[in-house]
Amino acid sequence: MLQDNLLLIISLLLVVSMLTMLSNKLRISYPILLVLAGLGIGFIPGVPSITLQPELVFIIFLPPLLYAAAWYTSWNDFWRYRRPVFMLAFGLVIFTATAVAFISHALIPGFSLPLGFLLGAIISPPDAIAATSVLEHLKVPKRITTILEGESLINDASSLIVFRFALAAIFTGQFSIWEAGGDFVLVSVMGVVIGLAIAHVVYLIHRFLPTTPSIDTAITLISPYLMYIAAEHFHFSGVLAVVSGGLFLSFRSHEVFSYSTRLQAVSVWETLVFLLNGVVFIMIGLELPYIIKELGQSSILDAIKYAVVISLVTIIIRILWVYPGAYLPRLVSEKIRKREPRPSSASVFIVGWSGMRGVVSLASALAVPITMSNGQAFPQRNLILFITFIVILFTLVIQGLSLPWLIRILKIEAPEPEVAHEHAIRLRLATAVLNMLEKSYADEATSIDAFVRLRERYQRMADIATSKLNQEDGVHAEGHFVPKYRQMLLDAVHVRRAELTKMSRSREFPDELIRKRETELDLEEARLRK
Repeated sequence: MLQDNLLLIISLLLVVSMLTMLSNKLRISYPILLVLAGLGIGFIPGVPSITLQPELVFIIFLPPLLYAAAWYTSWNDFWRYRRPVFMLAFGLVIFTATAVAFISHALIPGFSLPLGFLLGAIISPPDAIAATSVLEHLKVPKRITTILEGESLINDASSLIVFRFALAAIFTGQFSIWEAGGDFVLVSVMGVVIGLAIAHVVYLIHRFLPTTPSIDTAITLISPYLMYIAAEHFHFSGVLAVVSGGLFLSFRSHEVFSYSTRLQAVSVWETLVFLLNGVVFIMIGLELPYIIKELGQSSILDAIKYAVVISLVTIIIRILWVYPGAYLPRLVSEKIRKREPRPSSASVFIVGWSGMRGVVSLASALAVPITMSNGQAFPQRNLILFITFIVILFTLVIQGLSLPWLIRILKIEAPEPEVAHEHAIRLRLATAVLNMLEKSYADEATSIDAFVRLRERYQRMADIATSKLNQEDGVHAEGHFVPKYRQMLLDAVHVRRAELTKMSRSREFPDELIRKRETELDLEEARLRK
């Protein structure tokens, strides 16, 4: 009944919230704890059987999660590290799928090579949320997190395209590498084209129509679904459509969103992404009892053996790939040596070890048809589901729990050029306000006490930044402002925001620091306008 399903969903949301608080207390990445908790709950007698429908993941969960990941990815950083990102997102996915295909074909009796490619496509893409949730509280170089986030944006698309081709080969019994390669390029390029086309339309709506913060927020929620469904309707890559559209709109967001829209949209999206991720990961754990029950004639011990071997293979393949990918291009290209600093072997190993699998792998496995076109059962479907789940569990728990320990053992620490950047940004913003006061409020800045105090405040901010001190001036204007003084404060916000926009376009400073300052300005403007 409807109310029973609603009660189950609401209960899951509550469990997700409670377990996430526990994971914060234990300092464990919440996807790991949620999967393990779901696994334990699934074996409790009397718990209703829960199955995760693939269309539910692909249509409801995947677009907003990809869009949010793209939104918070810096386009400048993504483009700066495009070479390692694309080598992982395309080269490693294809390499992993191929290796898993041949190994599973040799290891599992009756497991054909096309089935091996299908399994390889399913388990080849690492999960974005799993890796970033482990690394977010650790001090690792920005290069590592940028590469992992950029890889996870694209590898879902490449793996799903390989998945399509493998499935077609199983149904038709035919496969052409040249035809598949051409289709791969077409599906990828047209997915990007559709995503950018819809993103431009959405940009124009935000920019020129009389929207409100609520309307803008609603449109941001609708946009990823439009991109994904439109691309998939024409049999192109919905994943790349969402990623390309999200990157474009994120890059242009400062042009179209007001302070109130940004504050509202960020709060809504943070809550939505948290709930979606939590539900998906706990449902991965809840799936296992159903998968074991449907395993059929396959021995559970044999299935575990196959799954563990393939899990180890995926880990080893990734490590074997990242080292040549990091160093060989530097040997053959002087341009790369000049443009990119030489990565340490320890940081390369962390990138290789951060290959946890997640929701896209399970959704792809569930999307394998139950029957063939002739009505016969799809070969080895239940075994594919079981192996996929064990690979997810194995990589999440083993790699996820060991990552913080490895980072400490390898003594990987993030450099801190951000300190100098922080002071440089504050100096530029304070100088912009002082220049505005000199041009527009010259008389008031010398004759009215409130204006004088504010000018002194920004002068002190400039002096502190110049001296590279770490403490900020805590002096704030207080009380009720007269209209002109309030307008002057709003002008100070606007001029600083304009200066931030210039810095963003010139790429002088990291985007994440500029966004921090932009959030501060949004909060300051909200306080002044209220």
